[in-house]
Amino acid sequence: MRYDLVIFDNDGVLVDSEPISNRHLAAYLTELGHPTSYEDSIRDYMGSAMHRIHELVLERTGQRLPDDFDDVFHARVFAAFERELEPVAGVTGVLEKLAGDGVPYCVASSGSHARIRVGHRTTGLDRWFAEERIFSSEDVGRGKPWPDLFLYAADRMGVAPERCVVVEDSPLGVRAAMAAGMDVCGFTAMTPAGKLAGASQLFGDMGELLDLLV
Repeated sequence: MRYDLVIFDNDGVLVDSEPISNRHLAAYLTELGHPTSYEDSIRDYMGSAMHRIHELVLERTGQRLPDDFDDVFHARVFAAFERELEPVAGVTGVLEKLAGDGVPYCVASSGSHARIRVGHRTTGLDRWFAEERIFSSEDVGRGKPWPDLFLYAADRMGVAPERCVVVEDSPLGVRAAMAAGMDVCGFTAMTPAGKLAGASQLFGDMGELLDLLV
């Protein structure tokens, strides 16, 4: 193994949540008077922490989202997760191999701790992620594309940034990992390769990942 720590993004990398969450985000923003298509949501918000949604809407419209925006959005998305969410195809095999070989890994997500846990519990991935392996943008002051979250995760796991590799599927996440001085494996299942510019390596099927880490 070339790395001492594998850091996974969550949405779109571990759990196939991006279609669900962006569908609901687009619908809710439109409902609030900010017309947003599914494609708009993917382009503007995929990989973002919640604060970035608030900031972009305020910047573009001069209007603040409701105080209960996060709570309402999460309630809708979590309910949809319970009905529809699946693990990303092939990721359980990757986690089983890493765990079996004793390779340190963790998740560092723009999503809240509650969102991560709902997704993992629903898909059965909670068996692979104990509390000490879960890191959220809630743990740091700034989410992606700032490097803070990845640096925090590496520090908590006791690994130098240059010995880490990040598995990401969003442009914001790739930028954050690069800023942290980490290698990045860019997952192109949902994101065109051209939008993950700067990733050390690109792959489109989770079954390819293990070969990229050795």
